[in-house]
Amino acid sequence: MQDAAGEVELRDDEGGIRSEFLHAVVAALDESDAAKVRELALPLHEADLADLIELLRPEQRGELITTLGKDFDAAALPELDESVRDQVLEDMPAEQVAEALQQLDSDDAVYLLEDLDKEEQSDILAKLPHFERIALERSLEYPEDSAGRIMQTDLIAVPPFWSVGQAIDYMREADDLPDRFYELFVVDPAYHLLGSVALNHLLRSKRPTTIDSITDRDIHPIPVESDQEAVARQFERYNLTSAPVIDDDGRLVGVITADDVVEVVQEEASEDILRMGGVAGESVSDSVWQTTRLRFTWLLANLVTAILASVVISLFEATIEQMVALAVLMPIVASMGGNAGTQTMTVAVRALAMQDLGPANAVRVILRESAVGILNGLLFAAIMAAIAFYWFGSGQLGVVIGVAMIVNLFAAALAGILIPLGLEELGLDPAIASGVFVTTVTDVVGFFAFLGLAALWLV
Repeated sequence: MQDAAGEVELRDDEGGIRSEFLHAVVAALDESDAAKVRELALPLHEADLADLIELLRPEQRGELITTLGKDFDAAALPELDESVRDQVLEDMPAEQVAEALQQLDSDDAVYLLEDLDKEEQSDILAKLPHFERIALERSLEYPEDSAGRIMQTDLIAVPPFWSVGQAIDYMREADDLPDRFYELFVVDPAYHLLGSVALNHLLRSKRPTTIDSITDRDIHPIPVESDQEAVARQFERYNLTSAPVIDDDGRLVGVITADDVVEVVQEEASEDILRMGGVAGESVSDSVWQTTRLRFTWLLANLVTAILASVVISLFEATIEQMVALAVLMPIVASMGGNAGTQTMTVAVRALAMQDLGPANAVRVILRESAVGILNGLLFAAIMAAIAFYWFGSGQLGVVIGVAMIVNLFAAALAGILIPLGLEELGLDPAIASGVFVTTVTDVVGFFAFLGLAALWLV
């Protein structure tokens, strides 16, 4: 299957951009073959164009956009990775950025502007028509990651006394309607939200029917300052396609659609995964220095925990010298505890993010995880006792490592659930620091239990 340009296939079987296509674009850029660049890039969907831009070197990105000129699809900008997007916007003249913003939905325009510094924002906004500038400035005043930042301000609102025919005629004649919409919102003269009318219901109704008689008042409006995670949960809970956004006085200020929520879910999931790995905010497009700086702090915290575990080991230096087998088996106890703790922690962090774990069921979940830790500890204790006996010919050593395994897996289960709950109670994001704390607990408890029991029983 050939791509839109008709020469080089765009995507491979895994969905990535084929290296042949990328090389063709790079070669055309290097040869300053504008016609070839336009032939390859102009037919691309906005998402494909964004992927192509991310794969190019920084200097090639600006050259590509310049070559495409006014035909550059501005809808590709919100699809870019954050670091690439910032670099592209810095290279684009303010006039070109302003023109691009006018082609986008209001939520996408806000998404592009929000990470720029105030001076750049003001410079770009000053080049927009007055009405669009005011709407974007108002959206930028809402808290980051709130419903006000991801909502679209382009919507259709009608009074309840209109007829279905009037509403349809209005939509046919108006030239400033949203590109896509799923429902009409019904408002009073002060723009207070009264309800909504789904398009399918509107089109099935007779023209003389009043809007008021077909208005659905069982709606789920979203406060404009709601966190975007709460918005995503509401869409999931009520199977929404779109939802109105209201201010503190109940006035309609925007609408959030399912495609906005999909992006939020992806963003929040990616953010939590990166935070748990200590690489929050990192992407493959970052420079060597940016990546090093982001990872250094987390690695430093891990170094501190490793030193703490080493201090525990040093307390039993004489014990280890008398029985070398302890040094061989030590990493097994700590590793099993670390993995068990990570399993529990991952489930707990996700449950907290999805609001499936809270005060109402915390005790039950803690007891469940404790039972799982003890049961796994017993099972692996039996396995490791048999291995230790077969390996070193010592039944006592098998008992010691078995008991240590039970203690550490139980501690891992408790740490994996209690640490995220504690961080949540303190108002901290459990995804950020849970891993460091859980690893510290399992290492310290594992080494102390194993070496302590060995010192008491074997030496």
